[in-house]
Amino acid sequence: MLSTAQLYEYFQQYPVISTDTRHLPKDCIFFALKGPSFNGNTFALQALEKGAAYAVVDEDAGDDPRLLRVEDVLKSLQDLATFHRHRIDVNILAITGSNGKTTTKELTAAVLKQDFEMHATQGNLNNHIGVPLTLLQLNDDHDFAVIEMGANHQQEIAALSAIAQPDFGLITNIGKAHLEGFGGPEGVKKGKGELYDFLRSKGGMIFLNPDNPILREMLQGYDSIITYGTSNTVQYQGRIVEQSNELLEVEMLRPFISG
Repeated sequence: MLSTAQLYEYFQQYPVISTDTRHLPKDCIFFALKGPSFNGNTFALQALEKGAAYAVVDEDAGDDPRLLRVEDVLKSLQDLATFHRHRIDVNILAITGSNGKTTTKELTAAVLKQDFEMHATQGNLNNHIGVPLTLLQLNDDHDFAVIEMGANHQQEIAALSAIAQPDFGLITNIGKAHLEGFGGPEGVKKGKGELYDFLRSKGGMIFLNPDNPILREMLQGYDSIITYGTSNTVQYQGRIVEQSNELLEVEMLRPFISG
């Protein structure tokens, strides 16, 4: 069985990951994930035939020396992503919430691109597979990454935070999405709040809209916060100047002044 450190040596030689034989870049590493109705191990040899440099498997898939055996393919993918994250000098902002995650991610990424070499979650690849795949796309040229995190039950955001190890975090809102999976409104609050819990434990910076009373209450007693919103008590205040189906123009009225 390969360790994460050993697997990382292969990744350094072939730093492109695929989990789908239908979209298989040449000289990538194929991770044979399993699901309720599929088993990637059965496609490992096919991936090699199609041009993958190696295939990571957790079952007997043949005797090709390019088959890399691990205990659990999904966990190996996640562990590899965290291992890689710690070996590149990049700041990570994690974004979650009941609504508006992808829009907020796209707007934030557009602004950060003005001053940083940065990367962001593509589309809504924000789950236990998408987050590690996004992290593994980072390289030494990147200064910043915006990672979207989605969840439909408790402990998911905690797990994604442990994988991505964000330095900054933002929760857009706490709504009534996925109530069944979270176990009700309080479960949603607790589940999304796992991002705050992680950042508190790390001393990370949190971006807070105190106009939202639920989010404001969740961060009582925590000081590493930058506030934004429409009230005159925040560090970054803004208002909508023009709004249409194609345009949203916002004006910043009060720039943040350190100290």
